[in-house]
Amino acid sequence: MKKLYQTIALLAVAVLLAACSKTEAPAQVFTLKDITGAPWGKDFQLTDHNGQPRTLADFKGKAVVLFFGYANCPDMCPMTMYKLSQAMEKLGTDAARVQVLLVTVDPKRDTPDILKQYVPAFHPTFLGLYGDEKSTEQTAKEFKVFYQKQKPDKNGFYTVDHMGPAYVFDPQGRLRLFVSDEHAPEVIAEDLRTLLKARG
Repeated sequence: MKKLYQTIALLAVAVLLAACSKTEAPAQVFTLKDITGAPWGKDFQLTDHNGQPRTLADFKGKAVVLFFGYANCPDMCPMTMYKLSQAMEKLGTDAARVQVLLVTVDPKRDTPDILKQYVPAFHPTFLGLYGDEKSTEQTAKEFKVFYQKQKPDKNGFYTVDHMGPAYVFDPQGRLRLFVSDEHAPEVIAEDLRTLLKARG
């Protein structure tokens, strides 16, 4: 009799496990680099180009694309911003649930007025974020982004060498994806759609 009860109990556990496996959501598959679970890139405390203090929590419910750059960047920044704007176009109505943020690595020159002109020129919903030198350094460190101001020329103009990835957070505020130079707008849009469909 004892063996019979044990057999019934084992069968019940097997049925429960089978039911759980059927209802479990399938794993998300991305083309972008999946960095889910990274122990860094948790948050930021900056100000947007409209003068409003911002943290990641302000955008909960949206997928967030965070990019580091600056307005005087000669090539990589405008190319990336344009690519992100194309991804937004491809998202159609889903674009309303995506927020693109540019964090300036040149806060001395990138005033709120400059960012307000530069960033939304790529897409009206894009926001520029800035901080003082210390908060900029802290934010870049939190996201493992290197940047370095170069020596000014005779006219005082300088460039800022910096890494060019973009990071993607899901609507729950979790760092999930890494966007590099070779990723096309179509790929970015498709993975953003995947994130937006996820539950919990």
